[in-house]
Amino acid sequence: MIVYPNAKINLGLNVLRKREDGYHDISSVFYPVKECVDILEIIKSEEFEFTNSGIEIPDGENLCEKAWKLLHTDFGIGNVTIHLHKQIAIGAGLGGGSSDASFTLKSLNELFDLNLNNKELEKYALRLGADCPFFIDNTPKLVEGIGEKMTSIDLDLSNYEIRLVNPDIHISTKEAYSRVVPRIPVLEVEKIIELPIIEWKEKLKNDFEESIFLKHPELRELKDQLYKEGAIYASMSGSGSVIFSIKYL
Repeated sequence: MIVYPNAKINLGLNVLRKREDGYHDISSVFYPVKECVDILEIIKSEEFEFTNSGIEIPDGENLCEKAWKLLHTDFGIGNVTIHLHKQIAIGAGLGGGSSDASFTLKSLNELFDLNLNNKELEKYALRLGADCPFFIDNTPKLVEGIGEKMTSIDLDLSNYEIRLVNPDIHISTKEAYSRVVPRIPVLEVEKIIELPIIEWKEKLKNDFEESIFLKHPELRELKDQLYKEGAIYASMSGSGSVIFSIKYL
């Protein structure tokens, strides 16, 4: 079985507060970008094996392997060979690792006829990471809490060009959250998204930009350049460092 885990972008990202458990409550609209993908192959095998190619993955247990272990523990599924060809930039705010994990869950669900529905798969995905549940349904969502609260929204950007620009700067999620200043926005993300896209530039904010642009001013320059090249809206995705632009086709 071969599947293509895709990236996502954040349309606005408000970090609302730090929780007692150390995590942060956020509010953001996640939008899937299905033109930017990894390649994931999973086949049944005698022994479990995970291999990878493409972009180098940091050492440690991969989320794809963790996904298999969850379902192996609960349902006794058999061994598989997983090969991940990594193309989505790591530490770039595109959710590639989370997407890989969720697509692994969905593929194993199909491969072993587990008949888990999306809500059940989302619960497993949340155990792997805060962004993972989004990639189960993989449609535009208002995402709140630490990522576990999702509400479907009616948003179609297929008539626009979404461009991703990767400056090859790795920003860890831990580093980004250590610098961000939580705040309650004047206007909620879900209200701004309903406005014409031409109004997003002044209203739709990613709270991580303020601190990350101070440390990496080249990212601010990149965002400014995208506006000079005709972007209707440009922003950093997630906690960075990819900058995306939305333009008319």
